[in-house]
Amino acid sequence: MKVNSLAFRLFATAAVWTLLVLPVAGLAIDYVRQRELASAHDTRISQLLTLVIAFSTDDGGSEPRFPRNVGEPLFEVTHSGWYWQITPLGNSPGRRMVSASLASEVLPLPSATNTRPDSNNIRWTEATGPLGEPLRVGETIFNFGDDEAPSNYSYVVAGNRDFIEGRLDEFRLPLVMALALAGLGLVGATFVQVRYGLQPLRSIEQGLADIRSGRERQLGGDLPAEIEPLRAELNALIQANHDTIERARTQVGNLAHALKTPLAVVINEAREERSPFGDKIAEQGDIMRDQINHYLDRARVAAQLGIIGTVTEVEGVLRGLVRAVSRIYRDRQLDMSVECAPGARFRGERQDLEEMLGNLLDNACKWAGSQVTVNAVLREADGLRPHRVVEITVADDGPGLNAEQRAQAVKRGRRLDESKPGSGLGLSIVADLVQSYGGTFHLEAAPAGGLSARLVLPAA
Repeated sequence: MKVNSLAFRLFATAAVWTLLVLPVAGLAIDYVRQRELASAHDTRISQLLTLVIAFSTDDGGSEPRFPRNVGEPLFEVTHSGWYWQITPLGNSPGRRMVSASLASEVLPLPSATNTRPDSNNIRWTEATGPLGEPLRVGETIFNFGDDEAPSNYSYVVAGNRDFIEGRLDEFRLPLVMALALAGLGLVGATFVQVRYGLQPLRSIEQGLADIRSGRERQLGGDLPAEIEPLRAELNALIQANHDTIERARTQVGNLAHALKTPLAVVINEAREERSPFGDKIAEQGDIMRDQINHYLDRARVAAQLGIIGTVTEVEGVLRGLVRAVSRIYRDRQLDMSVECAPGARFRGERQDLEEMLGNLLDNACKWAGSQVTVNAVLREADGLRPHRVVEITVADDGPGLNAEQRAQAVKRGRRLDESKPGSGLGLSIVADLVQSYGGTFHLEAAPAGGLSARLVLPAA
Protein backbone atom coordinates (compact mmCIF):
# COMPACT_ATOMS: atom_id res chain seq x y z
CA MET A 1 0.00 0.00 0.00
CA LYS A 2 1.67 3.19 -1.19
CA VAL A 3 1.75 6.22 1.11
CA ASN A 4 0.44 8.56 -1.59
CA SER A 5 -2.62 6.46 -2.43
CA LEU A 6 -6.34 6.57 -1.83
CA ALA A 7 -6.23 3.21 -0.03
CA PHE A 8 -3.57 4.45 2.41
CA ARG A 9 -5.50 7.65 3.10
CA LEU A 10 -8.70 5.78 3.86
CA PHE A 11 -6.91 3.20 5.99
CA ALA A 12 -4.79 5.78 7.86
CA THR A 13 -7.81 7.99 8.56
CA ALA A 14 -9.86 5.09 9.95
CA ALA A 15 -6.90 3.75 11.95
CA VAL A 16 -6.10 7.14 13.50
CA TRP A 17 -9.78 7.68 14.32
CA THR A 18 -9.91 4.25 15.97
CA LEU A 19 -6.73 4.90 17.97
CA LEU A 20 -8.16 8.22 19.17
CA VAL A 21 -11.70 7.10 19.96
CA LEU A 22 -10.95 3.84 21.77
CA PRO A 23 -8.67 5.41 24.46
CA VAL A 24 -11.25 8.16 25.03
CA ALA A 25 -13.98 5.53 25.28
CA GLY A 26 -11.79 3.55 27.69
CA LEU A 27 -11.27 6.59 29.91
CA ALA A 28 -15.00 7.32 29.88
CA ILE A 29 -15.87 3.72 30.80
CA ASP A 30 -13.23 3.74 33.55
CA TYR A 31 -14.66 6.99 34.94
CA VAL A 32 -18.19 5.62 34.96
CA ARG A 33 -17.02 2.43 36.65
CA GLN A 34 -15.09 4.42 39.24
CA ARG A 35 -18.16 6.53 40.01
CA GLU A 36 -20.27 3.39 40.24
CA LEU A 37 -17.89 1.71 42.71
CA ALA A 38 -17.59 4.89 44.78
CA SER A 39 -21.38 5.17 44.93
CA ALA A 40 -21.70 1.50 45.92
CA HIS A 41 -19.03 2.02 48.59
CA ASP A 42 -20.90 5.02 50.02
CA THR A 43 -24.15 3.07 49.93
CA ARG A 44 -22.53 0.25 51.90
CA ILE A 45 -21.19 2.72 54.50
CA SER A 46 -24.65 4.33 54.72
CA GLN A 47 -26.28 0.93 55.28
CA LEU A 48 -23.78 -0.03 57.99
CA LEU A 49 -24.27 3.36 59.62
CA THR A 50 -28.03 2.67 59.79
CA LEU A 51 -27.38 -0.76 61.34
CA VAL A 52 -25.00 0.64 63.96
CA ILE A 53 -27.62 3.23 64.96
CA ALA A 54 -30.37 0.60 64.98
CA PHE A 55 -28.48 -1.90 67.12
CA SER A 56 -27.33 0.76 69.58
CA THR A 57 -30.80 2.23 70.15
CA ASP A 58 -33.03 -0.84 70.06
CA ASP A 59 -33.58 -0.87 73.86
CA GLY A 60 -35.21 2.58 73.84
CA GLY A 61 -32.82 4.03 76.46
CA SER A 62 -31.76 7.66 76.81
CA GLU A 63 -28.28 6.95 75.47
CA PRO A 64 -26.77 4.45 73.04
CA ARG A 65 -25.48 1.09 74.06
CA PHE A 66 -22.70 -0.99 72.51
CA PRO A 67 -24.09 -2.45 69.29
CA ARG A 68 -23.77 -6.20 68.68
CA ASN A 69 -23.91 -8.23 65.48
CA VAL A 70 -23.90 -5.26 63.13
CA GLY A 71 -23.56 -7.62 60.16
CA GLU A 72 -20.01 -6.81 59.05
CA PRO A 73 -17.40 -9.34 60.29
CA LEU A 74 -14.55 -6.96 59.43
CA PHE A 75 -15.63 -4.77 62.35
CA GLU A 76 -14.29 -7.54 64.60
CA VAL A 77 -10.86 -7.82 62.88
CA THR A 78 -8.24 -5.44 64.22
CA HIS A 79 -7.21 -2.78 61.72
CA SER A 80 -9.25 -4.44 58.98
CA GLY A 81 -10.01 -1.10 57.33
CA TRP A 82 -13.70 -1.13 58.38
CA TYR A 83 -14.54 0.77 61.56
CA TRP A 84 -17.43 2.27 63.50
CA GLN A 85 -17.36 4.83 66.26
CA ILE A 86 -20.00 6.38 68.60
CA THR A 87 -18.99 9.67 70.23
CA PRO A 88 -21.12 11.78 72.67
CA LEU A 89 -21.21 15.43 71.68
CA GLY A 90 -21.28 18.41 74.05
CA ASN A 91 -22.56 17.52 77.55
CA SER A 92 -24.18 14.28 76.41
CA PRO A 93 -23.65 11.46 78.89
CA GLY A 94 -21.76 8.27 78.07
CA ARG A 95 -18.38 7.45 76.64
CA ARG A 96 -16.91 6.90 73.21
CA MET A 97 -17.49 3.43 71.83
CA VAL A 98 -15.53 1.94 68.91
CA SER A 99 -15.48 -1.28 66.95
CA ALA A 100 -12.97 -3.98 67.83
CA SER A 101 -11.24 -3.29 64.49
CA LEU A 102 -10.43 0.30 65.52
CA ALA A 103 -8.81 -0.77 68.84
CA SER A 104 -7.48 2.34 70.61
CA GLU A 105 -7.55 4.65 67.60
CA VAL A 106 -9.98 7.53 67.08
CA LEU A 107 -11.68 8.51 63.84
CA PRO A 108 -11.96 12.20 62.90
CA LEU A 109 -15.45 13.68 62.96
CA PRO A 110 -16.63 15.36 59.75
CA SER A 111 -18.91 17.58 61.88
CA ALA A 112 -15.83 19.03 63.58
CA THR A 113 -14.80 20.57 60.25
CA ASN A 114 -18.28 21.98 59.54
CA THR A 115 -18.87 19.54 56.67
CA ARG A 116 -22.37 19.98 55.32
CA PRO A 117 -24.65 16.90 55.41
CA ASP A 118 -26.20 15.45 52.27
CA SER A 119 -29.89 14.78 51.64
CA ASN A 120 -29.71 11.71 53.90
CA ASN A 121 -28.21 13.81 56.74
CA ILE A 122 -24.82 12.12 56.34
CA ARG A 123 -21.57 14.06 56.38
CA TRP A 124 -18.77 12.68 54.23
CA THR A 125 -15.01 13.13 54.38
CA GLU A 126 -11.74 11.41 53.57
CA ALA A 127 -9.35 10.28 56.30
CA THR A 128 -6.34 8.07 56.97
CA GLY A 129 -6.70 4.84 58.93
CA PRO A 130 -4.47 3.37 61.67
CA LEU A 131 -2.26 1.66 59.11
CA GLY A 132 -2.18 4.65 56.75
CA GLU A 133 -4.90 3.25 54.53
CA PRO A 134 -7.28 5.72 52.82
CA LEU A 135 -10.72 5.81 54.42
CA ARG A 136 -14.12 7.01 53.33
CA VAL A 137 -15.87 8.36 56.46
CA GLY A 138 -19.61 8.88 56.88
CA GLU A 139 -21.13 10.54 59.98
CA THR A 140 -24.70 11.00 61.26
CA ILE A 141 -25.74 13.03 64.34
CA PHE A 142 -28.40 11.16 66.34
CA ASN A 143 -30.48 12.82 69.08
CA PHE A 144 -31.64 11.10 72.29
CA GLY A 145 -34.15 12.54 74.78
CA ASP A 146 -36.74 15.30 74.24
CA ASP A 147 -36.43 18.65 72.59
CA GLU A 148 -35.85 20.45 75.91
CA ALA A 149 -32.82 18.37 76.96
CA PRO A 150 -31.47 16.58 73.84
CA SER A 151 -28.37 14.39 73.91
CA ASN A 152 -26.43 14.33 70.64
CA TYR A 153 -24.20 11.48 69.55
CA SER A 154 -21.93 11.21 66.53
CA TYR A 155 -22.20 7.91 64.66
CA VAL A 156 -19.29 7.28 62.32
CA VAL A 157 -18.62 4.40 59.94
CA ALA A 158 -15.43 4.30 57.85
CA GLY A 159 -14.57 1.97 55.00
CA ASN A 160 -11.26 1.30 53.29
CA ARG A 161 -11.05 2.97 49.85
CA ASP A 162 -8.50 0.38 48.73
CA PHE A 163 -11.56 -1.75 48.08
CA ILE A 164 -12.52 0.61 45.25
CA GLU A 165 -9.00 0.66 43.79
CA GLY A 166 -8.79 -3.12 43.93
CA ARG A 167 -12.05 -3.53 42.09
CA LEU A 168 -10.95 -0.91 39.56
CA ASP A 169 -7.68 -2.75 38.93
CA GLU A 170 -9.63 -5.97 38.39
CA PHE A 171 -11.86 -4.11 35.92
CA ARG A 172 -9.20 -2.15 34.04
CA LEU A 173 -7.14 -5.08 32.78
CA PRO A 174 -10.06 -6.78 30.97
CA LEU A 175 -11.19 -3.36 29.75
CA VAL A 176 -7.78 -2.56 28.23
CA MET A 177 -7.55 -6.02 26.68
CA ALA A 178 -11.07 -5.77 25.26
CA LEU A 179 -10.44 -2.31 23.80
CA ALA A 180 -7.07 -3.41 22.39
CA LEU A 181 -8.67 -6.41 20.71
CA ALA A 182 -11.48 -4.20 19.46
CA GLY A 183 -8.92 -1.73 18.09
CA LEU A 184 -6.97 -4.46 16.31
CA GLY A 185 -10.20 -5.89 14.98
CA LEU A 186 -11.35 -2.51 13.71
CA VAL A 187 -7.99 -1.76 12.09
CA GLY A 188 -8.00 -5.19 10.45
CA ALA A 189 -11.60 -4.77 9.34
CA THR A 190 -10.75 -1.33 7.94
CA PHE A 191 -7.84 -2.80 5.99
CA VAL A 192 -10.06 -5.52 4.55
CA GLN A 193 -12.81 -3.00 3.84
CA VAL A 194 -10.43 -0.67 2.00
CA ARG A 195 -8.92 -3.51 -0.02
CA TYR A 196 -12.33 -4.94 -0.86
CA GLY A 197 -13.96 -1.55 -1.45
CA LEU A 198 -11.23 -0.36 -3.83
CA GLN A 199 -11.00 -3.65 -5.71
CA PRO A 200 -13.16 -2.30 -8.57
CA LEU A 201 -10.63 0.50 -9.10
CA ARG A 202 -7.86 -2.07 -9.40
CA SER A 203 -10.03 -3.94 -11.89
CA ILE A 204 -10.36 -0.74 -13.93
CA GLU A 205 -6.58 -0.23 -13.72
CA GLN A 206 -5.95 -3.76 -14.98
CA GLY A 207 -8.57 -3.33 -17.69
CA LEU A 208 -6.98 -0.12 -18.92
CA ALA A 209 -3.56 -1.80 -18.88
CA ASP A 210 -5.00 -4.61 -21.02
CA ILE A 211 -6.44 -2.05 -23.45
CA ARG A 212 -3.15 -0.14 -23.62
CA SER A 213 -1.20 -3.36 -24.23
CA GLY A 214 -3.61 -4.45 -26.96
CA ARG A 215 -5.10 -7.47 -25.16
CA GLU A 216 -8.56 -5.86 -24.96
CA ARG A 217 -10.49 -3.29 -26.98
CA GLN A 218 -13.06 -2.25 -24.36
CA LEU A 219 -13.23 -2.03 -20.57
CA GLY A 220 -15.31 -4.96 -19.34
CA GLY A 221 -16.07 -6.79 -16.11
CA ASP A 222 -18.78 -6.57 -13.47
CA LEU A 223 -18.41 -3.24 -11.65
CA PRO A 224 -20.45 -1.64 -8.82
CA ALA A 225 -23.31 0.67 -9.73
CA GLU A 226 -21.33 3.75 -8.62
CA ILE A 227 -18.47 2.99 -11.05
CA GLU A 228 -20.54 1.63 -13.93
CA PRO A 229 -21.04 5.15 -15.45
CA LEU A 230 -17.25 5.64 -15.36
CA ARG A 231 -16.74 2.48 -17.40
CA ALA A 232 -19.35 3.57 -19.92
CA GLU A 233 -17.68 6.97 -20.32
CA LEU A 234 -14.21 5.42 -20.66
CA ASN A 235 -15.43 3.00 -23.32
CA ALA A 236 -17.09 5.86 -25.16
CA LEU A 237 -13.86 7.87 -24.95
CA ILE A 238 -11.81 4.95 -26.28
CA GLN A 239 -14.25 4.45 -29.15
CA ALA A 240 -14.19 8.18 -29.94
CA ASN A 241 -10.39 8.02 -29.96
CA HIS A 242 -10.44 5.17 -32.47
CA ASP A 243 -12.98 6.97 -34.64
CA THR A 244 -10.94 10.18 -34.63
CA ILE A 245 -7.74 8.36 -35.54
CA GLU A 246 -9.50 6.47 -38.31
CA ARG A 247 -10.78 9.73 -39.79
CA ALA A 248 -7.27 11.20 -39.55
CA ARG A 249 -5.84 8.18 -41.36
CA THR A 250 -8.40 8.55 -44.10
CA GLN A 251 -7.60 12.24 -44.53
CA VAL A 252 -3.85 11.55 -44.60
CA GLY A 253 -4.37 8.84 -47.22
CA ASN A 254 -6.54 11.13 -49.31
CA LEU A 255 -3.93 13.88 -49.11
CA ALA A 256 -1.18 11.46 -50.11
CA HIS A 257 -3.09 10.33 -53.20
CA ALA A 258 -4.11 13.90 -54.05
CA LEU A 259 -0.47 15.09 -54.04
CA LYS A 260 1.45 12.07 -55.26
CA THR A 261 -0.45 11.47 -58.48
CA PRO A 262 -0.11 15.05 -59.88
CA LEU A 263 3.48 15.20 -58.68
CA ALA A 264 4.31 11.91 -60.43
CA VAL A 265 2.81 13.31 -63.64
CA VAL A 266 4.94 16.47 -63.35
CA ILE A 267 8.13 14.43 -62.76
CA ASN A 268 7.43 12.10 -65.68
CA GLU A 269 6.69 15.01 -68.00
CA ALA A 270 9.85 16.80 -66.86
CA ARG A 271 11.99 13.72 -67.54
CA GLU A 272 10.58 13.45 -71.06
CA GLU A 273 11.50 17.09 -71.70
CA ARG A 274 15.20 16.15 -72.13
CA SER A 275 16.45 19.62 -71.29
CA PRO A 276 18.25 21.31 -68.37
CA PHE A 277 14.95 22.86 -67.37
CA GLY A 278 13.22 19.46 -67.39
CA ASP A 279 16.07 17.87 -65.43
CA LYS A 280 15.79 20.63 -62.82
CA ILE A 281 12.03 20.16 -62.54
CA ALA A 282 12.48 16.38 -62.18
CA GLU A 283 15.18 16.88 -59.52
CA GLN A 284 13.05 19.30 -57.49
CA GLY A 285 10.05 17.05 -58.00
CA ASP A 286 11.95 14.12 -56.47
CA ILE A 287 12.87 16.32 -53.53
CA MET A 288 9.24 17.38 -53.14
CA ARG A 289 8.12 13.74 -53.26
CA ASP A 290 10.64 12.78 -50.57
CA GLN A 291 9.49 15.70 -48.41
CA ILE A 292 5.83 14.81 -48.91
CA ASN A 293 6.50 11.16 -48.01
CA HIS A 294 8.52 12.22 -44.99
CA TYR A 295 5.96 14.61 -43.52
CA LEU A 296 3.03 12.38 -44.39
CA ASP A 297 4.77 9.58 -42.52
CA ARG A 298 5.31 11.86 -39.55
CA ALA A 299 1.66 12.90 -39.62
CA ARG A 300 0.63 9.25 -39.79
CA VAL A 301 2.84 8.37 -36.84
CA ALA A 302 1.57 11.32 -34.81
CA ALA A 303 -2.00 10.16 -35.43
CA GLN A 304 -1.19 6.56 -34.59
CA LEU A 305 0.39 7.57 -31.29
CA GLY A 306 -3.06 8.48 -30.03
CA ILE A 307 -4.40 4.99 -30.65
CA ILE A 308 -4.85 3.05 -27.45
CA GLY A 309 -3.87 -0.61 -27.67
CA THR A 310 -1.47 -0.55 -30.66
CA VAL A 311 1.19 -3.14 -29.78
CA THR A 312 3.93 -4.90 -31.78
CA GLU A 313 5.91 -8.01 -30.81
CA VAL A 314 9.59 -7.05 -31.01
CA GLU A 315 11.12 -10.49 -31.47
CA GLY A 316 9.00 -11.36 -34.53
CA VAL A 317 9.90 -8.11 -36.27
CA LEU A 318 13.61 -8.50 -35.46
CA ARG A 319 13.92 -12.06 -36.72
CA GLY A 320 11.94 -11.29 -39.87
CA LEU A 321 14.16 -8.31 -40.69
CA VAL A 322 17.35 -10.24 -39.95
CA ARG A 323 16.29 -12.99 -42.34
CA ALA A 324 15.49 -10.42 -45.06
CA VAL A 325 18.74 -8.47 -44.60
CA SER A 326 20.77 -11.71 -44.48
CA ARG A 327 19.52 -12.60 -47.97
CA ILE A 328 20.34 -9.13 -49.31
CA TYR A 329 23.92 -9.25 -47.94
CA ARG A 330 24.49 -13.01 -48.20
CA ASP A 331 27.54 -12.47 -50.42
CA ARG A 332 29.28 -10.78 -47.45
CA GLN A 333 28.74 -13.83 -45.20
CA LEU A 334 28.00 -11.77 -42.11
CA ASP A 335 27.52 -13.39 -38.71
CA MET A 336 24.19 -11.95 -37.47
CA SER A 337 22.93 -12.76 -33.95
CA VAL A 338 19.68 -11.73 -32.27
CA GLU A 339 18.89 -11.77 -28.56
CA CYS A 340 15.44 -10.57 -27.44
CA ALA A 341 13.92 -10.53 -23.96
CA PRO A 342 10.80 -12.73 -23.72
CA GLY A 343 7.61 -10.71 -23.89
CA ALA A 344 9.26 -7.57 -25.30
CA ARG A 345 6.54 -5.56 -27.01
CA PHE A 346 6.68 -2.12 -28.58
CA ARG A 347 3.76 0.23 -27.94
CA GLY A 348 3.35 1.39 -31.52
CA GLU A 349 2.75 0.41 -35.13
CA ARG A 350 4.54 -2.60 -36.62
CA GLN A 351 5.51 -0.79 -39.84
CA ASP A 352 7.16 2.01 -37.86
CA LEU A 353 9.26 -0.46 -35.88
CA GLU A 354 10.14 -2.28 -39.09
CA GLU A 355 11.23 0.99 -40.71
CA MET A 356 13.42 1.99 -37.76
CA LEU A 357 15.06 -1.40 -37.34
CA GLY A 358 15.30 -1.97 -41.09
CA ASN A 359 17.29 1.23 -41.55
CA LEU A 360 19.60 0.37 -38.65
CA LEU A 361 20.18 -3.21 -39.82
CA ASP A 362 20.79 -2.10 -43.39
CA ASN A 363 23.28 0.51 -42.23
CA ALA A 364 25.05 -2.00 -39.95
CA CYS A 365 25.33 -4.61 -42.73
CA LYS A 366 26.79 -2.04 -45.14
CA TRP A 367 29.65 -1.18 -42.79
CA ALA A 368 30.16 -4.37 -40.77
CA GLY A 369 33.38 -6.28 -41.15
CA SER A 370 32.02 -9.70 -40.28
CA GLN A 371 29.55 -9.41 -37.42
CA VAL A 372 26.24 -7.68 -36.59
CA THR A 373 24.57 -8.13 -33.20
CA VAL A 374 21.05 -7.17 -32.20
CA ASN A 375 19.96 -7.11 -28.56
CA ALA A 376 16.54 -6.15 -27.14
CA VAL A 377 15.90 -5.89 -23.41
CA LEU A 378 13.09 -4.64 -21.15
CA ARG A 379 13.78 -2.23 -18.32
CA GLU A 380 12.20 0.48 -16.21
CA ALA A 381 12.43 3.99 -17.62
CA ASP A 382 14.25 6.70 -15.73
CA GLY A 383 12.18 9.50 -14.20
CA LEU A 384 9.75 10.27 -11.41
CA ARG A 385 7.05 8.07 -12.91
CA PRO A 386 8.64 4.75 -13.89
CA HIS A 387 7.24 2.78 -16.81
CA ARG A 388 8.72 0.02 -18.89
CA VAL A 389 10.68 0.64 -22.06
CA VAL A 390 12.22 -1.69 -24.63
CA GLU A 391 15.88 -0.97 -25.42
CA ILE A 392 17.12 -2.26 -28.80
CA THR A 393 20.81 -2.11 -29.71
CA VAL A 394 22.16 -2.79 -33.23
CA ALA A 395 25.98 -2.99 -33.32
CA ASP A 396 28.58 -3.88 -35.94
CA ASP A 397 32.35 -4.38 -36.06
CA GLY A 398 32.99 -1.94 -38.89
CA PRO A 399 35.19 1.17 -38.91
CA GLY A 400 32.73 3.13 -36.76
CA LEU A 401 32.39 6.90 -36.38
CA ASN A 402 33.95 9.46 -34.10
CA ALA A 403 31.80 11.71 -31.89
CA GLU A 404 31.54 14.51 -34.49
CA GLN A 405 30.63 12.10 -37.26
CA ARG A 406 27.97 10.46 -35.08
CA ALA A 407 26.36 13.87 -34.52
CA GLN A 408 26.37 14.59 -38.27
CA ALA A 409 25.04 11.16 -39.24
CA VAL A 410 21.51 11.75 -37.94
CA LYS A 411 21.04 14.97 -39.91
CA ARG A 412 18.63 14.64 -42.78
CA GLY A 413 20.26 13.85 -46.13
CA ARG A 414 23.76 13.78 -44.63
CA ARG A 415 26.02 11.07 -46.13
CA LEU A 416 29.49 10.57 -44.66
CA ASP A 417 30.67 8.24 -47.43
CA GLU A 418 29.40 8.68 -51.00
CA SER A 419 30.87 5.31 -51.98
CA LYS A 420 28.08 3.46 -50.25
CA PRO A 421 24.59 3.39 -51.80
CA GLY A 422 21.78 5.29 -50.11
CA SER A 423 20.05 8.62 -49.84
CA GLY A 424 21.35 9.70 -46.47
CA LEU A 425 17.82 9.68 -45.02
CA GLY A 426 17.90 6.40 -43.06
CA LEU A 427 19.25 7.53 -39.69
CA SER A 428 17.33 10.81 -39.79
CA ILE A 429 14.10 8.88 -40.44
CA VAL A 430 14.91 6.67 -37.45
CA ALA A 431 15.55 9.74 -35.30
CA ASP A 432 12.25 11.34 -36.40
CA LEU A 433 10.22 8.20 -35.73
CA VAL A 434 11.83 7.66 -32.31
CA GLN A 435 11.15 11.26 -31.37
CA SER A 436 7.52 10.90 -32.47
CA TYR A 437 7.09 8.00 -30.03
CA GLY A 438 8.72 9.89 -27.18
CA GLY A 439 11.80 7.62 -27.19
CA THR A 440 15.52 8.24 -27.53
CA PHE A 441 18.07 7.37 -30.24
CA HIS A 442 21.83 7.36 -29.68
CA LEU A 443 24.84 6.43 -31.77
CA GLU A 444 27.76 5.12 -29.74
CA ALA A 445 31.01 3.26 -30.17
CA ALA A 446 30.38 -0.48 -30.28
CA PRO A 447 32.39 -2.89 -28.08
CA ALA A 448 33.66 -4.60 -31.27
CA GLY A 449 35.01 -1.29 -32.56
CA GLY A 450 32.21 -0.36 -34.96
CA LEU A 451 29.02 1.65 -34.53
CA SER A 452 26.29 0.89 -31.99
CA ALA A 453 22.79 2.33 -32.53
CA ARG A 454 20.63 2.25 -29.42
CA LEU A 455 16.84 2.75 -29.51
CA VAL A 456 14.76 3.29 -26.37
CA LEU A 457 11.04 2.96 -27.13
CA PRO A 458 7.89 2.70 -24.99
CA ALA A 459 7.05 -0.89 -24.07
CA ALA A 460 3.58 -2.37 -23.75
